[in-house]
Amino acid sequence: MTNMSISALGAKLKSRFRYGQRIDPSRDWLVLLSVSGIILAVIVVWNVWAFDTVSKGDSIGAPVETGAPLFNQASLNELNAMFSARASEEQKYQSGAYTFTDPSH
Repeated sequence: MTNMSISALGAKLKSRFRYGQRIDPSRDWLVLLSVSGIILAVIVVWNVWAFDTVSKGDSIGAPVETGAPLFNQASLNELNAMFSARASEEQKYQSGAYTFTDPSH
């Protein structure tokens, strides 16, 4: 293709996409489908890149800084003791050490 044919093709496309007095539904559909196709291609490329990045073990965005743990061992031991006490109380109800009298009878 020469420069003349490329510029002629550009002028033809420009005249085809120009809004004028007439409504051109085929032009509008072509623009709509072209823009939708470009957006779909960008979305697919972004998702492929994100999947590839995450599958390699990298992170997307800024790396997370590691700091001090949220709980210390003493608070975890207190929670463990509390749940152990609850479990022993439940065991007393199940074994019959505690009895329950229904006030409705």
